[in-house]
Amino acid sequence: MGDLSAGHLLAELRFVGGTLELRNWPSSEAPMPAAFAFDERAACHRAAAFAYPDTIRYFIANRISYTDSARNYETLAEGAKVHREPRPYQSEALEAWKKAQGKGVVVLPTGAGKTQVALMAIDDRKRSTLVIAPTLDLVRQWHGVLGEAFGIPIGVIGGGEYDVQPITVSTYDSAYIHMERLGSRFGLLVFDECHHLPGASYALAAKFSLAPFRLGLTATPERTDGKDADLTSLVGPIVYHKDIVELTGDYLAEYDTVRATVELSAQERLEYDEARATYVGFIRDQGISMGRPDGWSQFIIRASRSEDGRKAMAAYQRQRELAFTAPAKLDYLKRLLFTHRNDRTLIFTQDNATCYQVSRTFLVPAITHHTKVKERTSLLSKFASGDYGVLVTSKVLNEGVDIPSANVAIILSGSGSVREHVQRLGRILRKSPEKRALLYELVTGGTSESRTSERRRDHVAYR
Repeated sequence: MGDLSAGHLLAELRFVGGTLELRNWPSSEAPMPAAFAFDERAACHRAAAFAYPDTIRYFIANRISYTDSARNYETLAEGAKVHREPRPYQSEALEAWKKAQGKGVVVLPTGAGKTQVALMAIDDRKRSTLVIAPTLDLVRQWHGVLGEAFGIPIGVIGGGEYDVQPITVSTYDSAYIHMERLGSRFGLLVFDECHHLPGASYALAAKFSLAPFRLGLTATPERTDGKDADLTSLVGPIVYHKDIVELTGDYLAEYDTVRATVELSAQERLEYDEARATYVGFIRDQGISMGRPDGWSQFIIRASRSEDGRKAMAAYQRQRELAFTAPAKLDYLKRLLFTHRNDRTLIFTQDNATCYQVSRTFLVPAITHHTKVKERTSLLSKFASGDYGVLVTSKVLNEGVDIPSANVAIILSGSGSVREHVQRLGRILRKSPEKRALLYELVTGGTSESRTSERRRDHVAYR
């Protein structure tokens, strides 16, 4: 309770359903805080829960007497039981975050140890903490790391589990669903791969929590929809940023990138051009701009309404198939697999169909979002031990999963996302003695894939 002006009616602050309720406001002493609006149904003023820190500071600055019934998080009795010696940039990142009052985003490349920064932040604040991650694989990784570091039971929310502890890990999907109830119970939120957060639903995980301390972790904060700007209000500003090239050598493996362009045969070129013309002609006739956020959805909707539209969709799929799995590209892949037969190689594809085609053609194990958890764990374990020298995957290994043994990556196909391309490079940059990583990008010349390649390589890591 803040009793800053004895004898006055106390303003009352409560947490209700992901919001703050403010009652008994002494209107003669100061204006209502800007975040609050009057709720006629409840006869009180209401704001989103994440306005809590600013509200408390406003009370103190204006000497408002208040009772705080909103905060319900704990101070951790003890800090970490295991302390690892931080790398210099990890200590710098923590200090930058602390100077920003414990709110902000730390941008470090894959393999640079973002998790260690989070452990140090939790140990520094010693507040009940909720770590939010995009996948169940990452939730399990965090659960193990946190349990080892703090030596206490770690809660889990997601994947059918609901166990809330002073330190808990959740998926984004579960966090935003349950935050209306949990938003007062954690003083620190850690958003792993925080570029996921600004989506319409996931953002509620930040807005419905009153946690005054927030840490975002990512290698690539930028989003194609521009909503990465929302991270400032949801988490805090970028407080620390290091790129791959700044850490390569000392902390990340040295690496090379090779872009190889293969060509279609004359018959394949003719088929590609015809399919491309059918697809492009349709979207032009329909006035669809594929550069707009709704371009793809508009194409799907209109393609379903006519025979010409269905032909355009079939043509779109065929031209992609020719670019993604051109016979010359698969021949090149065969040579690379032979050249790197003694290495640990990851093959990345844009879609499951290509992933399974590569798996069948070269008799290598595949991991997609359809792969069951136990099977995925087994495949990754055998890859790490050397029982398997090659894995092919679509998108599920793009982020978060720790694969320190991998040293060769082959991009058979992918999107134009800079983030995706940097994440795939990051999968092979875990440092080990005498390791030099190698990333191949296979591109079918004279197709839309060439332009896609240019877009996704727009990062300092490829210059």
